[in-house]
Amino acid sequence: MKSRLLGMAFAAADTLLELDADGRIDMALGAGPCPRGATAETWRGVLLTDLVGKAGQKPLMDALAAIRPNERPAPIDALIACDTDRVRRARLRLFQLPDLAPAVSCAITYDGAPFTLAVPEAPPLLSADGLLSRVRGSLLAPDEDVAVAFVDVPGLAAAGEAHERAAARVAAVLQASSIDGASAARLAPERFALVRASDSQTDLASEVRDAAAAEGLDLAVRATEAALSGSAPAESTVRALRFALEACIREGGIDGAGAAFSESLKRTLKEADRFRTMVQSRDFALQYQPIIDLTTGVTHHFEALARFGSRGPADSIRLAEELGLIEGFDLAVAEKALQQLRRPGFGLTRIAVNVSGASLGSNAYVDGLLRLTAAAPDIRNRILIEVTETAAVADIEAAGRRLSALRRAGVKVCLDDFGVGAASLDYLHRLPADTVKIDGRFVREIVSDARARDLVAHLVELCADLKMTTIAEMIETEEQATAVRDLGVGYGQGWLFGRPAAEPVVAAPQPVSVRRRGAVAGWG
Repeated sequence: MKSRLLGMAFAAADTLLELDADGRIDMALGAGPCPRGATAETWRGVLLTDLVGKAGQKPLMDALAAIRPNERPAPIDALIACDTDRVRRARLRLFQLPDLAPAVSCAITYDGAPFTLAVPEAPPLLSADGLLSRVRGSLLAPDEDVAVAFVDVPGLAAAGEAHERAAARVAAVLQASSIDGASAARLAPERFALVRASDSQTDLASEVRDAAAAEGLDLAVRATEAALSGSAPAESTVRALRFALEACIREGGIDGAGAAFSESLKRTLKEADRFRTMVQSRDFALQYQPIIDLTTGVTHHFEALARFGSRGPADSIRLAEELGLIEGFDLAVAEKALQQLRRPGFGLTRIAVNVSGASLGSNAYVDGLLRLTAAAPDIRNRILIEVTETAAVADIEAAGRRLSALRRAGVKVCLDDFGVGAASLDYLHRLPADTVKIDGRFVREIVSDARARDLVAHLVELCADLKMTTIAEMIETEEQATAVRDLGVGYGQGWLFGRPAAEPVVAAPQPVSVRRRGAVAGWG
């Protein structure tokens, strides 16, 4: 106590605090910020950073982390809450007495009388789409524990100056409570959402009520929150937040977002666990659809298509891409296709497997595929990978280098669904490939739509100039097959030539002039 009193006398402060190693107030002596006889005793057990406004929190945390015995860091100016709607300017000086270390002492000197803050300025609230973009972008680090809160403020959107000022105060409160001070959104006139730290102790409903009360409004406030939790890896958990938030707003509508989000998040995490287990156990099937040479009618190769039982493959793939699980799945598909190629009687068969653009974001997929084929490198000449555009390639230059490594090893590369995605031309320009697959939406209309024919004709000409072959998918009629063949498309895929089957079936229908029915051609 003697040392503490000496420290207080040395500081000549209004209040002296002693903080434990976590920055929590262990002892408080002296006056509180409100001059009406209040003391600082009520602060015991509270984090010092919770007493100051948002602008002073980071300098205070930095100073606490860096302080050493006998060092005197520069004073920190901050606002400290005085009562319900007033604050008081204060100067905080930290010091550490050697005989009390690791405890830290903090001397607080008040400057001036308490005052009421004007309507606070804050970054503008995001829209629903803006919040989704922010969450999908760089807002969240993989190791952050976060929660999504939804706040309803009935009556806030009524006309009048008081309501407008109250709305500005509410916006400032929500932004200040968000994870980076700028990640709160207004989903509807009286409904808000924000991403914040899952361990935050801020009572959002109370703070929003107080913000409205500062303008004389007595509003009922409802707040719901869903924190990320579970046994999934941290990165997958954060990705699940993005996926669930987008699905909730898209499917349930803004009005149902708060009520449905928690269940949507739980369902997403459960589906992620199920998908992860399915990949580990290889509990999915491949079916094989033939691709034929449109000139000869000969089966050229087969595309391996994943099947997941009752769930549609597109939904499962999108889930895997969003949650960062697609790379392992793409390798598992390649592994199953390679097993098929090694079976007796399939020595001439060639198979195309899909790889998401997301799987080209690291070396793992390329290294894994080369490892799977290392024992018999010749089998690489019987594999073609189709790069899908369902997930964008983040670093297209690096992806190009990885595809080049596969091509040098003998693996062929195809750009899938060309002509629909926004990045198609960029992929054609910057990703090394042997083949381009023309999206079926053009093929469906090629007989009746002159513009579709012109687009395909120009694409075929462009690919020929680039020394690339072309495949038209979703061919269902002989008229479509004749049209794409006449335009110079080399290969065709669709129900006209055969539906997906559990094993590669070489024999195919005869929609074009066939020279060797049932034969299998090489890549050339």
